[in-house]
Amino acid sequence: MCRLYGFRATEETKVECTLVHAQNALIVQAEGDLTGREHAHGWGVATYRNGTPKVEKQASAAFHGEHFSRAAERAYATTAVAHVRRATVGGTGLENTHPFHHGSWVFAHNGTVFGFEAARDRFLDRMLPEHREAIRGTTDSEHLFHMLLSMKQKGNSRALIEVLRDGLREVLSWDLASGESDASSLNVIWTDGVELVASRVGRTLWYTERRAVLDCEICGSPHVRHSQGAAYRAVVVASEPLTHGEEWTEVPERTLLRVGPESDLELQPL
Repeated sequence: MCRLYGFRATEETKVECTLVHAQNALIVQAEGDLTGREHAHGWGVATYRNGTPKVEKQASAAFHGEHFSRAAERAYATTAVAHVRRATVGGTGLENTHPFHHGSWVFAHNGTVFGFEAARDRFLDRMLPEHREAIRGTTDSEHLFHMLLSMKQKGNSRALIEVLRDGLREVLSWDLASGESDASSLNVIWTDGVELVASRVGRTLWYTERRAVLDCEICGSPHVRHSQGAAYRAVVVASEPLTHGEEWTEVPERTLLRVGPESDLELQPL
């Protein structure tokens, strides 16, 4: 169980308020989500600069000290991914803290792969050698990430959302083979900084769309480095609604979400 955040916009936007200051900001969820669970085993914030991800993370609670708040204050980008962790598989340590990144790719997971210890070899068998060697931690999440990257690399021309669908279906098929249907929970956010895909399987997921530059309901600032005449669009994806003044829509269970380069949104069934 963790809490996820993903952001994709057509123009650089400061995301500090939704991470720190909003009524149900990610830092608030870290201290206690809507079910009362604490997510205090690590945090991470990823943004992009010139196509390269910059990831700041610590294996400590986001609400301890000012490190998370300062990282959020610096998060000014067209694409951002953030995560607060409640450890289920893998110990507390920086190597197990999300988001994970490899090359231009960033990935975060909320959930648990059922029977991961027994399934670990299945993940490894489906990875290219470079991805097996890139694993640094012990989480199911990092193994899932590198399996998906291997699948994408093998079928480079395939759409990202198709690769995600096939990868998640395969993991879920292992549940069925074990007689534990729907045991794995696989909410993920995966991006290369240009396109962002996400899934809802077994955990809550919400989104809101922004179709104009508006003043923030929290601080009154628009937060956007806006070019006059440009059409601004943004999509925010999160485990729980972050703000009270925006309209949030719940992603249906077993659904994939894609935010394209122009922040165009589509949902597809898994």
